[in-house]
Order: sequence, then structure tokens, then C-alpha cells
Amino acid sequence: MHIALLPLDERPVNTRLPADVAAIAGARLSLPDAGLLPSMRIPGKAGPLGDWLLDQDVDAAVVCLETLVHGGLIPSRTSADDTLTVLDRLGVLRELRRARPGLPVSAVSLVTRASDSYHGDEEPPYWPRFGRELHAYGGLLHRAHLADITGDEPPADELTGRIPAEIRADFELRRLRNHVVNLEALRLLAEGVVDPLLITADDTAVHSAGSVEQGWLRHWARALDPVGTLLMYPGADEVGAVLVARALATRHGRPIRISVVSGDPAGLDVVAAYENLPAGAGARRQILAAGAQVASPGQDADVALVLHTPDPARTDWFGNPPGPDPAAVAATVRAVRESGVPVALADVRHTNGGDPDLITALQAEGLVDGLVAYGGWNTAGNTIGSVVAAAVATVVGARDHTLDRTAARRLLLHRLTEDYGYQAVVRATGPDAAAAREQLQPILNGFDPDWTIEDVTFPWNRSFEIDFTLVRRRGPHAPLGGLSPSTGSFQRSPQRSPTIK
Repeated sequence: MHIALLPLDERPVNTRLPADVAAIAGARLSLPDAGLLPSMRIPGKAGPLGDWLLDQDVDAAVVCLETLVHGGLIPSRTSADDTLTVLDRLGVLRELRRARPGLPVSAVSLVTRASDSYHGDEEPPYWPRFGRELHAYGGLLHRAHLADITGDEPPADELTGRIPAEIRADFELRRLRNHVVNLEALRLLAEGVVDPLLITADDTAVHSAGSVEQGWLRHWARALDPVGTLLMYPGADEVGAVLVARALATRHGRPIRISVVSGDPAGLDVVAAYENLPAGAGARRQILAAGAQVASPGQDADVALVLHTPDPARTDWFGNPPGPDPAAVAATVRAVRESGVPVALADVRHTNGGDPDLITALQAEGLVDGLVAYGGWNTAGNTIGSVVAAAVATVVGARDHTLDRTAARRLLLHRLTEDYGYQAVVRATGPDAAAAREQLQPILNGFDPDWTIEDVTFPWNRSFEIDFTLVRRRGPHAPLGGLSPSTGSFQRSPQRSPTIK
């Protein structure tokens, strides 16, 4: 299978990760040339990117609308393009539909974020002075909107006077422009130009500008009653991989069932930091977005998505490392051990890194090699989506006898090394490539000594994320999550997480 991806931006999570997911199932992913894509704050070439999309002779297309109409994720927040200009760029999708009426085209668009911080690298120039106030202002407007509906007194406005009027106007007009793009995306779904449409939100909160905008979009979705699929949930950088997995699952055709499991069921109802939806609900929507089905209680599942559920204390591995929680670790290990089906493990206990105590405990019981997929990076949505995408690709590859075991092993080891090794252990030492490689190689060796780390870089020249290449040196294929090599089917065990022999 050949899939074209117009990614959210040029970072590896939006380019390499989707390609790695496709490779697991033996599929090929085409991406635009690097010269067309954005470079952090510098927009990509929107017109040529649209032309590139029209020129692709592929089996499916995945389109991130921020890149199509703005030139990338950060330009969607910072560019000065007017509403008519960006709307006109959506015409490429109608042109593609006319030219290829049977081509599966999935799309994702984001609700513009209002980061609760003063970090301005990815925001308009006034963010270092007024970022947290603008975030709080969105929550204030959301509460005022809810008060209008219920007839209650609106909340006291202590923020308007703290934000210059011209800055409030600039930011809200940017949001309005991008909201109009999302409304037009709903029209594209209703017209059958794209299907599915994901409208996701990153760095949000229960009461926020993004949350109230999602409510308005849900209203129009109900009114239009599109025949296609619309899903809204927290996420961003993982969506390209999720929609690549969906393309694989759709072409495969047979239902893929994934159960949502936690050692602490109450944790599924916890809203993780930077999100506005309980972790369990977000996981279910990620499964649907990836083209799979959520297994009902008692129904056989192909994979168990085990969540190391969020800590209500909202701790972060960078700057605020959490303390140990032996009970939570033991509960998650038990859920993995007793799953009875192959496990995809999403560690969303804390943001920006996997729980080292969980990894240590899983290694002690020999359960790491049996995982189908693992993730523990950035937000809960990022982690869950990437884990689900890898699991879906593995099932498709196993059933269709196209599974690339080396690709599957490489992605599992990459996420273990990056999400646990770098984010939770090494990151605090700072963005030094040589030092990072020196510290990460022994961590990788602890999982599998047959691989080596090469080409260490820091996208956007910051410690927030790292990129590297894993190269297999020697040895037979190691186990991977429950696949029978002779039949291509998954094996179940009532005692412990199955492994691929």
C-alpha cells in the first residue's frame, strides 16, 4: 500500500513516526520534499504543497489542514494570512476529489491552542508577556458562555484590563480565522470531500477557548449530520500516525478490536494535564480514529490498550519530576501480565516522559519484549494515539502477512529509548547530542543489545524532543507482542502478556 501524507510540520513525530507506522505493515509513505515543508516558524510553501498533493499517485491520502492552508502548525498561529486566502487553499481538496473520486482522503484540523505559559517559541510575539493571561481569558469567556446558557451570573472579569486591547483583538481574530477554517472543514466532510475528519486540540483545558470552540463545532456537526466520520478529542502531533494506521486498517477491511484496560479503572475518568477529556474517553476516540473498534466487555480483543493512567497531581518529568508510586506501578504491571491478549502500553501517568519505575518492574517480569507497542511522550493524547497506531499496523501486517518485524521492533525500541530513556532520565542534562547518545546507548542495550543509536539531533534546537536513528547490528529477531510466525495470528494466554516467537 502507498499512502501520501501532508504532515502537520517537519518534525520527526509528524514525519518519521507515521512512516515507521506504515513500515510495520509493509506499506510505503510519501512525504513532500523538505524544501516545501515548514521550518519551525517559517511557513511551508502552501501552494506547491497543494500541487504536490494533487500529483500523488497513491492508494490513500492523509492531509493536515494547517499545513495545506497555513504552511504548518506554528504558522497557523503566527501568520498574517487573511481568512479568504486560507479558505481558498482548501479548494485543492475539492480538486483532488474530482480528479480521484474513489481515493480515500482523511483530514485533520486543529482547534487553535492558547498555551498556559509564557513560552513564545511557537506563539505570536506577545506570548512571553501575556500568554498565561490569554489562556485564562479563554477560560473566562468559556465560563461566560456557559452562564449565558444557564442564566447564571457570568464570572467576574479581572483579565480584560490586564491584556492590551490590540493584543486581545489580534489573538481573537487569529482564532476566528482558524475557526472558520474548521467550519469549512465540516462542509468538506458533509460534501464527501474528506472522510474522516478529525478536529483535535492540543494544550487545552476543561474550561478554555479551545473547549468552547469544540462545542460550537459539535453543534454544526449535529446540524449537518454528515455521512462521514467526525471525531474530536485531545491530540495533535500523533494524528498523522493515527490516520496512516486508519488507511491501513480501512484497506485491510477486517475489524480490529482493541480493549481499553487499566490497573486502576478510576484513572480512566481522570482528565490528564493539558487536556479536556477523561483519559479513557480519549483512548476510545483514538481507537476509532485509527480505524479500529473498541472491544466491549467480554468481547474478544486483538490487542489490549493498557493505560498507566494519569496522576491527579499533574506532575511532569521535566522541571517537576514525580515521586514513586509503587501501588500504581504494581496495578499496571498486573494489567499487562493478566491481559490474556497482546498489549499496547500507553504510559500517561505523567506528562513528558514514561515512568521509570514501571519500566523497571516490567523488565523484572520479562514483559517488555512482549509488548506490541509502547509510548510515554508529551501529552496523554500524543502517547495514546501513537501506541494505538503502532498496534493497528501490527495487526494489519500480521493478518496480511506483510508484517516487517524489524520495523516493528525498531519503533518499539525507539519509543522505549526516547520516552523513558531520554524524557524521564537523560533530558535534564540538556541538549547535547554526543552526551545524549552516550547516555542513551546503555539504556537501549538494557532492552536489546543488538541495536545502536546513530544520528542524534534535537528538532527545533531545544531539549523538548530528540531524534535519532536505530540501526540493527546483529542477532535474530527478538520477540514482539503475541504474533505467531507460522499463522500470522495473535495468540492468547490467560497468564501473561503473549509474545511473538
